Amino acid sequence: MKTSVLLLLAILLLPGNAIAKGRSGYSRDVKCYKDVYREEYIPGTRESPGYVRRFTKKKEIPCQRPNKKYNQPTYHPRTNSSNVDDNSCIEGSILGGIAGGGAGAALSRGDGRIWAIPLGIVGGALVGCQVDGG
Repeated sequence: MKTSVLLLLAILLLPGNAIAKGRSGYSRDVKCYKDVYREEYIPGTRESPGYVRRFTKKKEIPCQRPNKKYNQPTYHPRTNSSNVDDNSCIEGSILGGIAGGGAGAALSRGDGRIWAIPLGIVGGALVGCQVDGG
């Protein structure tokens, strides 16, 4: 029993590369190359004329993604910032609603408060928005 537990622990504690080395699904180091044609002029002398040496050189390049949709250019529409209205009246609406509700409660009596307070909040919010610049 002890031997099987030790064997199981030894297998589980092996480095990850030793276990995953032959498994499929793990990342592989893939390099892509391109043959580049080169010419080099070798100058000559009076006795030996110059010549052009031609050769190809293997150059490492970034690999292309297999999915074609990633190679297409992305379209980013331009926004015209001159047509954007950044003027918000949220602060004025909140403060106007609080002031209007308070004024509706203070100026009304008895059963009139049922409609006066909500009406004061709505009216105060509208007036506060206009005062704030909206």
